[in-house]
Amino acid sequence: MKLSIAICEDDMKINAELEYTLEAILKKLNIKYEIDVYFSGEKLCKKLEAGQNYNLIFLDIEYGEGKINGVEIGNIIRVIHQNNSISIVYISWESHYSINLHNTQPLNFLIKPLKYEKIEEVVYKYLTLARLWSSYFTYKLGYETYRKQVKDIAYVESRDRKLIIHLANGKQKEFYGSLKKVYIEQLQKFDFLFIHAAYAVNYDFISQYKYTTICMNPGDVILPISQNRRTEVRKRFLLIESKRGG
Repeated sequence: MKLSIAICEDDMKINAELEYTLEAILKKLNIKYEIDVYFSGEKLCKKLEAGQNYNLIFLDIEYGEGKINGVEIGNIIRVIHQNNSISIVYISWESHYSINLHNTQPLNFLIKPLKYEKIEEVVYKYLTLARLWSSYFTYKLGYETYRKQVKDIAYVESRDRKLIIHLANGKQKEFYGSLKKVYIEQLQKFDFLFIHAAYAVNYDFISQYKYTTICMNPGDVILPISQNRRTEVRKRFLLIESKRGG
């Protein structure tokens, strides 16, 4: 599925920054997407009237004097077009608007200046609610199935036929399995790097990258990169950096 997104914001700089951030997040998640940019509510409304539909709309609330505002656009979408399938994310410099938005059932409300992590949370929320994405890592221990949020996993280690999940809080969870299988089926799409037969590491916890080793947080743990993987790991590391605008 290709995610269809609209940004309606009259500030060109904010518009461009939001588009760039969304592209980085969706590339990171390997989600196909298309983003349409509007600088006025009127143009967006004309497009909607012509039959254009979106999965997700980032909608500024304040526009120039005398122009249709974001709340009115939300009402047009929900009331006039009877469209409840579009997820609306309002953006504004003012937090007081949030109390007047319940009628349009927004997915979220973001305060400017927009921050990467807040935008990322909105994307994850939409994908999870739309059942397009799971941000959990699942594993079995005996007959029980467990899950951990991927964002809390620093790295996974293979040792004596066991896999050890090293969490950001310093705790560890163990289960039996194949690191290669776990990496391919679950971890690779979350920007983990398979650096060694014994280690798959989360890019978000890398504090220092060298050609032969990687330093991981928490605890400044130094992990080796296998000689036969160094070229591939470097390519993947640079690709992830590029996707995220690094």
